[in-house]
Amino acid sequence: MLTQVVTYAPEDPVHDAAIEDINMEAFGPGRFARAAYRIREGGPHDRTLSFVALNGEHVVASVRLTPIQIGTTSALLLGPLAVRPAWKNQGIGAALMRTSMEAARVAGHHLVILVGDEPYYAPFGFRQIPGHLIEMPAPVEPTRFLACELTPRALEAVQGRVRHAIQT
Repeated sequence: MLTQVVTYAPEDPVHDAAIEDINMEAFGPGRFARAAYRIREGGPHDRTLSFVALNGEHVVASVRLTPIQIGTTSALLLGPLAVRPAWKNQGIGAALMRTSMEAARVAGHHLVILVGDEPYYAPFGFRQIPGHLIEMPAPVEPTRFLACELTPRALEAVQGRVRHAIQT
């Protein structure tokens, strides 16, 4: 029987299968067609900035940050953030967000983007990206294209196509 105790830890390769299961549960097979996935398939995410929520040894949620380039600007792409259904509405996703964003800030990153719901991500500093100066590799609903400046004015003058920073 699982207890309701949750701990947070940096992601490790041993967590990969469970994270894939959680993402399948949360987003289904359609996730592979999304613009953000197209970027992620270009190379690895940064395990030092990606975290899991654990109940004992069981992964119940995860968040990943992937290094990207927007034109010539280095940034991070957040996601997927996913929580197993039985563990939702307990603040686990919010705790993972705070952990990953602080790790990114401490590591010296300046900008994080994502495609998601602004009401959920706004408390973490995400806002709609103004104008059409940043281009994703596939269409994205403009109201769901969000950025968080980890340093003041990090989004200023950023323009270009988003791609994985480490093309494999």
